[in-house]
Amino acid sequence: MSYVTKRYWFYAFVTLFTFITPFITVNDNHLLLLSFEKLQFHFMGLAYDVNEFYIMPFLLMFLFIGIFALTSILGRAWCGWGCPQTIFRTIYRDLIQGTLLDLRNISNKQKKMNTSNLENKLKVIVGFLLWTLIAITASTNFIWYFVPPEDFFTYMQHPEEHLFIVIFIATTAAFLIYDIVWMQESFCTYLCPYSRIQTVLYDDDTKHVVYNYNRGGSIYQNGEKSVFDLKQFSANEECTTCEACVKVCPTHIDIRKGLQLECINCLGCADACSAVMGKLGKKSLIEWGSPKSVLHHIQSTIFSKRNLMYFIAMAGSLIFAAAFASDQEQVLVNINKPNELYKEQNGIVSNNYIVNIHNTQKQTYTYDVKVEDKNFHIDKFEVLNLKPDGMRKRILVISTNQNLSQSDRRDTALKLKLTIFAKEDPKISIIKEISFMYPRTQ
Repeated sequence: MSYVTKRYWFYAFVTLFTFITPFITVNDNHLLLLSFEKLQFHFMGLAYDVNEFYIMPFLLMFLFIGIFALTSILGRAWCGWGCPQTIFRTIYRDLIQGTLLDLRNISNKQKKMNTSNLENKLKVIVGFLLWTLIAITASTNFIWYFVPPEDFFTYMQHPEEHLFIVIFIATTAAFLIYDIVWMQESFCTYLCPYSRIQTVLYDDDTKHVVYNYNRGGSIYQNGEKSVFDLKQFSANEECTTCEACVKVCPTHIDIRKGLQLECINCLGCADACSAVMGKLGKKSLIEWGSPKSVLHHIQSTIFSKRNLMYFIAMAGSLIFAAAFASDQEQVLVNINKPNELYKEQNGIVSNNYIVNIHNTQKQTYTYDVKVEDKNFHIDKFEVLNLKPDGMRKRILVISTNQNLSQSDRRDTALKLKLTIFAKEDPKISIIKEISFMYPRTQ
């Protein structure tokens, strides 16, 4: 199976997986969702409130370190096999313009489309309209990772009430149209920052598209083409200078020049060379492998010192993320103190607090509060009956008639522990520490 066929199958898998992921739920939680409306992050069927976003830095660390590790090991495999830019360009250029409308020869991407006649101009318009529909679909799919599909389709019954969503989809679709139709591969060459750092992450063990100049000969000398391409094919220098590898390249480079930042590791050039050299009974001159293995026939390893450090850092990120995820709070509580420090009347000192309780459970619970120190008692707190994902505030007043001052400071503080719990299930509880303010003894 050619690399192109493998890529197309992989593109289909990535597209299908990206499209259906927002619809997948585990225990009524989404597989992946970042909801700004509900201030929640869903990951692998677990829901984290905004107060529990401490898991996200570790997941982001794993993501970015993983990108560096992937590049160090497999080169720009992401660019050629998983990047939306590459997939969208393949859909528009090869599927719509090349296969459906027969506007271009997908085996020669250097040849411009012929739009001189009316028929081809109409085909260009049809292709543009088809891509517009796909861009809107992709933009809608993208927003499902922030607004779950069940809410999205409800909101879109009254789109005038949710103009932000409509504008977001339209803006994203407009960017995709501009990027894919007009900017094309220039995005990869000039705008994508990933291409700029690839050579920093490469070493002789990194797999990427390599032209075997030991067999094919040196096409370029000091950046310029040598006279090699003018002479006939010989046994010692196997490249036939057919330039099939150049014609098929979507970023318009000649891989025989060596490693270039424009190369996205799509391996189309390897397939083209395989087809030509296969007719001569020879192996392709362009391979996907490390320079060490292709040019020097030395087995490369992924367990270099640098890669081992990547693996350790990634493992550490996952361990910390799992540790924090396992410590997920069953009820979320914020306790804030107003500007007034305390009240004193007839020898009784009281403190006011604003308690915000968020029921993260999947059923309705009644929440109450108790103070752990028997010298303190709650003067005011109205129990909360919260539905699933419900959130509400209550005023809490705690007082004491004890002589608390042991300090010469004007105002002193004492740490108290509060337990916020569900009456229906004592296991659903959380302990919070608060500061109780009181005056010094006169």
